[in-house]
Amino acid sequence: MSTPPSSPIPQSITLVSSASTSPCSASGMRDAAEGSDSSPSQMSEDGSGGSGGGSSMPDLTGGNGRGGGRWAPPDQVLENVLESVLEFLTAARDRNAASMVCRSWYRVEAQTRRELFIGNCYAVSPRRAVERFGGVRAVVLKGKPRFADFSLVPYGWGAYVSPWVAALGPAYPRLERICLKRMTVSNDDLVLIAKSFPLFKELSLVCCEGFSTHGLAAIAERCRYLRVLDLIEDYIDEEDEPVDWISKFPESNTSLESLVFDCVSVPFNFEALEALVARSPVLRRLRVNHHVSVEQIRCLMSRAPQLTHLGTGAFRSETGPGGASSVSELATSFAASKSLICLSGFRDVNPEYLPAIHPICANLTSLNFSFASLTTEELIPVIHNCARLRTFWVILLSACKFFINIYSLHPKT
Repeated sequence: MSTPPSSPIPQSITLVSSASTSPCSASGMRDAAEGSDSSPSQMSEDGSGGSGGGSSMPDLTGGNGRGGGRWAPPDQVLENVLESVLEFLTAARDRNAASMVCRSWYRVEAQTRRELFIGNCYAVSPRRAVERFGGVRAVVLKGKPRFADFSLVPYGWGAYVSPWVAALGPAYPRLERICLKRMTVSNDDLVLIAKSFPLFKELSLVCCEGFSTHGLAAIAERCRYLRVLDLIEDYIDEEDEPVDWISKFPESNTSLESLVFDCVSVPFNFEALEALVARSPVLRRLRVNHHVSVEQIRCLMSRAPQLTHLGTGAFRSETGPGGASSVSELATSFAASKSLICLSGFRDVNPEYLPAIHPICANLTSLNFSFASLTTEELIPVIHNCARLRTFWVILLSACKFFINIYSLHPKT
């Protein structure tokens, strides 16, 4: 009876520690710090730590095991997987929690963050922010406290965006979106934004001050991929010679999705706006200032029937060569705009034209009459047709009487 051969006994065993740590500084993480071109570990490819030159270790980076790839420690593989997972994490609160797990998560979260939200521009320095987050595509920055909306902050208090723009330019050449709220923005800042980001697409200025039409002209002219330009409750500097900034949009720009400038009090070139709206097939949001009459609103709606949000401007008639528009003509224009769900403006409203919006009231979810001087008797017929209304802005002296009437019309609302 033959004895089966015994299993071979290995001559040498090489143990490699799986904890390969790299120094991590809490002062900032750059996006490409752990890129494929950098050395992932301290292990050599020829296995100098082992006793035999013919032994080979698994190639964790996808190489063929013959020296064609680089050694990747388990920590590096886990970071690559974590990076793919964190790409789906979009909420800022969740990302902040993930960055506090450990150093590895802190580093990977900084590398994968695409939107940077800073609720107080003085809470962190611009240099510190750009050192930690290297792949940012959008920046949301807030300056003055909220009570500045009630004129409780003195003029020249601060919240200047200049140091932020100077730091963001070299660090984020692929930046696409900037949203500033209660910040002091100069014309030079807007010019620098237009020069620094060749792929810039969205600019939102909310309750900002310090700039004029010269800065807006630089944004319109140089940002050729601009999709959103929203100026909301800003304080535009008065100028002796305002610039025709609407005409600065290049004719090649057909990707405009949102244009809001109802707070810009200076007149503008309406023919240039009409041409811009006509060549923007994806325009969804348009809010104009008080220099636009109902006749011009009719023209804009005919050029852009796909609008979902419309700011009507003055909502009064200006008698011209063709005569004033009738209520029925204006109602026909509104009836053709079947996509409208949000209506605002009415800065110098003529109550005789209010019945013209009745055809679209059934689709409205938001209605803003905060700038209109209207009585309860003038508003109730409009609200009576707004069955889907969710947001309603109004300033009334007899608010109690108004809401009692509304409740009687829609007791389930």
